[in-house]
Amino acid sequence: MSGLLLEVSNVSKRFGGFTALENVELTVRPGERLGLIGPNGSGKSTLVNCICGTLRNEEGSIRFEGRDIGAHPAYRRVRLGLARSFQIPKPFASMSVLDNLRIPLLYAARQHEKLAVGRIADEAMHILKQVGLGDKARAMSGGLTQVDMRKLELARAIAARPKLLISDEAMAGLSASEVDDILELLGGLKAQGVAVVMIEHIMRAVMKFSERLVVLVAGRKIADGGPQAVAGNADVIKAYLGE
Repeated sequence: MSGLLLEVSNVSKRFGGFTALENVELTVRPGERLGLIGPNGSGKSTLVNCICGTLRNEEGSIRFEGRDIGAHPAYRRVRLGLARSFQIPKPFASMSVLDNLRIPLLYAARQHEKLAVGRIADEAMHILKQVGLGDKARAMSGGLTQVDMRKLELARAIAARPKLLISDEAMAGLSASEVDDILELLGGLKAQGVAVVMIEHIMRAVMKFSERLVVLVAGRKIADGGPQAVAGNADVIKAYLGE
């Protein structure tokens, strides 16, 4: 075992004659905060979908804690400790905020992290307080504000007890203060030993959060390193600003 949490090696993905990913390499260390950025259409979501099992890559390998997970369905990857939040939150709108967390705690958490049924509600409340939704536990999730919906989406991912959480544009459309709330929440996961991959277009947030940046352009990785070095990379500047 390499000591890496996630190893993506030479991953390629095609849709017909279109190459969405070409020989992409990506690693994540335990507890690391990684920013994954790139222009629209660069392949970020396709890469995440391959990592999480929603899509299958035609070439390359994906290893989690040294284990090849390429043949695993998405739900098995979640139970190994690989969770994600989605750009467009879709909670169970007819259920309370609290009940939305009972589901991943019951069915998605890693096997050795599963709780006795009698402890599920207590753990759900603990997570809701962690994300700032403790006072809305009994509210119907369909009536939440946009920022609270984002917090609930992250809370549901946290409830799966991940070792790696992939956050897909959790801050899109939020105000500056709301962005700071989400940053604080994601940053706090490091203290719990959770690695986070942040996909985000708000560069202020990405630069503040990330210990390392990876940049995709047209399905290829063009940069990987410290945030300041990557931000000054000529190829990255060209990709975002043109010639």
